[in-house]
Amino acid sequence: MNANRRGSGKPLLLIHGLGGSWRSWNPIVDALARERETIAIDLPGFGASPPLAVPTFLGLADAVQTFLGERSLDGIDVVGSSMGARLVLELARRGAVGRAVALDPGGFWRAAEKAVFVTSVRASIALLRAVRPALPLLTANVATRTALLAQFSARPWALSPAVARDELQSFVASPSFDAILNDLVDGPSQQGAPRGSLRSSLAIGWGKRDLVCFPSQAARALEAFPDARLHWFEACGHFPQWDAPEQTVRFVLEATAT
Repeated sequence: MNANRRGSGKPLLLIHGLGGSWRSWNPIVDALARERETIAIDLPGFGASPPLAVPTFLGLADAVQTFLGERSLDGIDVVGSSMGARLVLELARRGAVGRAVALDPGGFWRAAEKAVFVTSVRASIALLRAVRPALPLLTANVATRTALLAQFSARPWALSPAVARDELQSFVASPSFDAILNDLVDGPSQQGAPRGSLRSSLAIGWGKRDLVCFPSQAARALEAFPDARLHWFEACGHFPQWDAPEQTVRFVLEATAT
């Protein structure tokens, strides 16, 4: 599994979302690395990591757990975004990680919300694949960058063109995108963790303007993980690390402090 490591100090694992790569953390990774050694991975089938033979969400969780075991990183503190945040919850439930931060985790939708999610994401990826050669130009333009990323960011016009380009190019380049998306929708539901069963602390962050995992889903996440504490990011969309990078860094460092 490909990993970008930088900084020094107590290790902190970073797990990106569906279609992303370790570069999804570029808005905050340098700030985190001033305090911690950051290990930002490419999940199998995303970024520079080869895909699993049969790509599934639980297969990704198993792969991350194996990665940690092989490198003597069991119990590492971890932060995840979107699908990566759901992976954080699964790894925390298994007792495989230490202090955990989940930013806008997926998996807590009702049937209607799930239908909206999968329909909108499939339409978006089809569009991105159709315009793939033009993505560098489209993400450099404020108007088209805003249109392409309006579902993910509350302030897409303010995003770095490089961040937008890297994320969207990663979406279309991933060989596992469709298989994992289908499994997220049709596969097993996310299991929770009964009160008192987690190995360490769990903090969940949620953007109040999230159009992917709606804010109403936060209450369901807390029902499944009653030991977690919830932090709201005001005026943020699905990726707080994009819309409020400084606040996200403070939240992550505080939630994972020894």
